[in-house]
Amino acid sequence: MRADWQEGGFGLYLHWPFCAAKCPYCDFNSHVWAEIDHPRWCDAYVRELERAAVETGDRVLSSIYFGGGTPSLMPPETVDAILRTIGRLWPRANDIEITLEANPTSTEAGKFSGYADAGVNRVSLGVQSLRNEDLRALGRMHSVAEAKAAVALAKEHFERVSFDLIYARQRQTLEAWREELDEALELAGDHLSLYQLTIEQGTAFGDRYARGKLRDLPNDDVAADMYEVTQEMTSAAGFSAYEVSNHAQNGAVSRHNLIYWRYGDYIGIGPGAHGRLQLQGEKWATETSLAPAKWLREAETGEAARRVVLSPQDRAVEYLMMGLRVAEGVDLKRLQSFGGPALNGAAVGSLAENGLITQENGRLSTTSTGRMVLNHVIRELLV
Repeated sequence: MRADWQEGGFGLYLHWPFCAAKCPYCDFNSHVWAEIDHPRWCDAYVRELERAAVETGDRVLSSIYFGGGTPSLMPPETVDAILRTIGRLWPRANDIEITLEANPTSTEAGKFSGYADAGVNRVSLGVQSLRNEDLRALGRMHSVAEAKAAVALAKEHFERVSFDLIYARQRQTLEAWREELDEALELAGDHLSLYQLTIEQGTAFGDRYARGKLRDLPNDDVAADMYEVTQEMTSAAGFSAYEVSNHAQNGAVSRHNLIYWRYGDYIGIGPGAHGRLQLQGEKWATETSLAPAKWLREAETGEAARRVVLSPQDRAVEYLMMGLRVAEGVDLKRLQSFGGPALNGAAVGSLAENGLITQENGRLSTTSTGRMVLNHVIRELLV
């Protein structure tokens, strides 16, 4: 088999950990700081990139992703310096995808021109809702009008534009979601990420839910109906459901996320960033400190990245868990080459009979229904 970066791609993920405010549903590694020393942070990213290139500088880079946190709080000059550094350290694919996550406030949208000049060619906007009352409930700092203006402005500056919405929100009915999704499809660029609201422990929503204060959430049946309506409407509008929560027009899939789902190689830089790298035949999991101040100090002393080797079982399970998220599924020969546990043959047959998976042309894939109960499918296959 070819190396993982050749099979699944090679990408860079850069985590910007700062936000203007913490959203109540968010469990990402994000922090609110009153003051940020931008030149110092820029230097730290550059140092970490230079260290990472020592081992991987011969690989062709197919994707760069600025995630967070809120990367649109970064000065365009910082993004420019980072991309210039990357350009001298790695060969880049001719069609490299360079994505930056952004909030659609007017202040942040005003930086779009600077990001485009730096080389960003794709933006992912955290719209989350097209209803002002729900934006307030979700802790968002923009209005629907600002979101629509930001999408329009993004289309002027970037080749590709995506935005996120959250459904199964408090007091949301199936018909209300249908109407909102119809509006979203009219507004959309070439990609949509549509997520069901998940209540995570350790978030403000999680605390409220535990105290019985987060009321009027749609029940499981209604949420499942919303998922099915999402598949139907996006498909009818020409946005194929290539992953559990992601929908794209032809040729507009997120290449960076496909690196994860195809189990390629990616470097994670920044507080709390994770990575996966194949080096000398071993697959390594990398991680960094969550606390921004600690990561910054470690980056400056060359101690930011830590890694452990993954066992054959770990590799097989990770490839299966990631690959079954996407419609294309997993390559069974590649799965076997990792040397992990064999799939449960009886479960494969049973899941196929129930319309949850398909197996053909050497690939194992979940159906749309199977992706809706993905955790169940994976548990059955690995028993």
